[in-house]
Amino acid sequence: MIPAFHISQYELARVLLVDGDPASRLTLKTVLEASGYKVSVAATAAEAVGKLDEGEYELVLSDLQLESPEAGLKVLGHARMMDYKPASALITAYQDAPSHAERHQRSLLIKPEDIPGLLGKIADLIAERATRRMRRELRLAGV
Repeated sequence: MIPAFHISQYELARVLLVDGDPASRLTLKTVLEASGYKVSVAATAAEAVGKLDEGEYELVLSDLQLESPEAGLKVLGHARMMDYKPASALITAYQDAPSHAERHQRSLLIKPEDIPGLLGKIADLIAERATRRMRRELRLAGV
């Protein structure tokens, strides 16, 4: 008999999703959870900063335009200052978003229209973060 595997035995990647639009936030949260991620949500930049300070996330996805036109960039900037260094990306449906994101050279812009593409990019970001952390730990261990 093949043993049954339980998802509770594994630690799910934690994602902080920041979006001011309740419908978008709920939709993306549902898609991410259905794909196996543990998702926390925030509706404002201030709420997101609080969650970043309280918990640890593998990935921070933030809408570009929250309570101000570039509040999402402030969320990502705060995320990058955290000791645990989460992967981060902007997620937006706005057509003019690339001009905003290009000003912040380390921001990855994800448009959510293509769900398989979105999930692929999210998996890649989390994998890249894990690789960076492993390399850093090996370097610190002198290996």
